[in-house]
Amino acid sequence: MKPITVVVHGALGKMGREVISALCQDPALETVGAVDIQARQEHLPLPDASGEVPLSADLNSLLQNCHPQVLVDFTIAEASMSAARIATEQSVNLVIGTSGLSDDNLREIDQLSKANGVGAVVAPNFALGAVVLLRLAQTAARFFDHAEVIELHYHEKADAPSGTALATAKAMLESRGKPFVYPLIKKENLSGSRGGQIDGVALHSVRLPGLVASQEVIFGAPGQTLRLRHDTVSRECYMPGVLLAIKEVVKRQGLVSGLGALLNFGGGDEGA
Repeated sequence: MKPITVVVHGALGKMGREVISALCQDPALETVGAVDIQARQEHLPLPDASGEVPLSADLNSLLQNCHPQVLVDFTIAEASMSAARIATEQSVNLVIGTSGLSDDNLREIDQLSKANGVGAVVAPNFALGAVVLLRLAQTAARFFDHAEVIELHYHEKADAPSGTALATAKAMLESRGKPFVYPLIKKENLSGSRGGQIDGVALHSVRLPGLVASQEVIFGAPGQTLRLRHDTVSRECYMPGVLLAIKEVVKRQGLVSGLGALLNFGGGDEGA
């Protein structure tokens, strides 16, 4: 069986390089091109020393030249949407690992993929532990009235709060069926000290060098608390999920939202 051919968008970034390295280790997949806005040369050497692939800042022309089956995107929301429009028009399946996509963006991706007969997996958090944490948080949400989410990421992360934190809060609210109780304070000594909040769920963002990605969900009730936490210590934890998404997306049409839907967890909606 021929390997699934893949182009990586955002190939020179930290996640893009990790994806290309993972692709090189899987004989069922083949990197055939790389795209990055910072591209200054015409070819990218592969990390396993097996050769090189075309590298360009122009996604449209590279897709036309490489004819991949799948585009893997780890960029920013605006670039992801532009890439989705270009790729689906050329009948290329999408695996998007970008945070910050809106509900309108997801609806557009679904429409584009269906109209062009391709699949799209949008799951900005591909770590299995993050999916499990979200499911556990959904269960706990039915039994507690107070909840807060703390997410911690490396200092260069562009958005706050993270897509995973937002998706977790929304999943908890959907499971609970009503807002959480949000404690009101009489005096805020420093503006923003309580973070943001969605229907009673407070969200706090930490940005520091040395971090990769972590999330903690804290539930509170009289006399007790429940803490759920997932820590990412290296980006390689995302790769099994990314490779699974590449292999699954070619079998589908339309949008699959979240890694959970590919793991038989009964749905998706994780962010990053």
